[in-house]
Amino acid sequence: MISNEIKTAFEAFGRDGSIENINQITAGLINATYLVETDKKEKYILQKINTFVFKNPDELMENIVGVTKYITEKIKKAGGDYKRENLNFLSCSNGKFFFTDENNGAWRMYIYVDEALTYNKPKDAETFRNAGRSFGRFMKLLDGYPAATLHETIKNFHYTPARYENFLKAVDADIKGRKAECEEEIRFVTDRKADTHKLTDLISAGVLPLRVTHNDTKLNNVLFDINTDKGICVIDLDTIMPGLSLYDFGDSIRSGANMTEEDDADLSKVGIDLELFEAYTDGFLSETAESLTDAEIENLAFSAKLMTFECGMRFLTDYLEGDVYFRTTYSDHNIVRARNQFRLVADMEAHTDEMNAIVLKYKEKYKK
Repeated sequence: MISNEIKTAFEAFGRDGSIENINQITAGLINATYLVETDKKEKYILQKINTFVFKNPDELMENIVGVTKYITEKIKKAGGDYKRENLNFLSCSNGKFFFTDENNGAWRMYIYVDEALTYNKPKDAETFRNAGRSFGRFMKLLDGYPAATLHETIKNFHYTPARYENFLKAVDADIKGRKAECEEEIRFVTDRKADTHKLTDLISAGVLPLRVTHNDTKLNNVLFDINTDKGICVIDLDTIMPGLSLYDFGDSIRSGANMTEEDDADLSKVGIDLELFEAYTDGFLSETAESLTDAEIENLAFSAKLMTFECGMRFLTDYLEGDVYFRTTYSDHNIVRARNQFRLVADMEAHTDEMNAIVLKYKEKYKK
């Protein structure tokens, strides 16, 4: 049965036809997402924006619409298919790209990209290489976009020193009485305090340039062609903001090159898959090496470790605060995630030389 809430939100975007079928997509951790099929055989993605996380839908959608329109023009000039290679958001009758319901819920809708699929984990190295190409191409398409015009949709999203300060506050407050069971994880974080400000220090020194970045480059944020398995389109643009190329590279490795799922409680399965790391590095640098600086490329391997560390720290912080940010399915879910990520950090530390050698190999291949 289709709820009145969903029906009203869909109708606000003024599309022909009525809802014939609807399925909730549960892969994301933040927003509520639905695949809507109409009696006109059209398909849309309808999303209820999590306004606890994204407090200003106006600014959020201004970012997304600005970026997607810019990418569309680039694709058109290149003779590509912008309806398939980019997200196309729809406006309401008032011209806004989101609808506010009677309970102040915020909804948006875009055209569904058919004949496509996503992966939560790479099925093979070539899939991950294609993901690297996709995120690299996305970054290249946005080269020249005025980053200063973008709003900060989540303050200090990848500003690791601020994440560290939030973590310390959560430890001190211990509002759920969980600190005692997390002493080992807390120590793991505090032992690596110096890592938290390495990249931000390089920004301050003018060594690393700010770019328009995706900031949430999980593998399932790439759509792959169902027939060719090539990357088609980058999705989930909520965290489009000024940032570092390193954030995007590092988070892809964190989420895609772990030998197991990020919430696997069996830590013996956790580790960095160097074959996947190499494949992604190859794909990413094939698109970006010419535009990245030497300093950016030299910190790619470190960025994988830092983004994994930051994510683990966020899982741990959320656990200490009572699981208010990430969607969980059982009481210990966030601490399991944190332990998993910290084990991956430790394995990356053990393989730093190999990871740096792989980066250098593809720098020499692609940077003229």
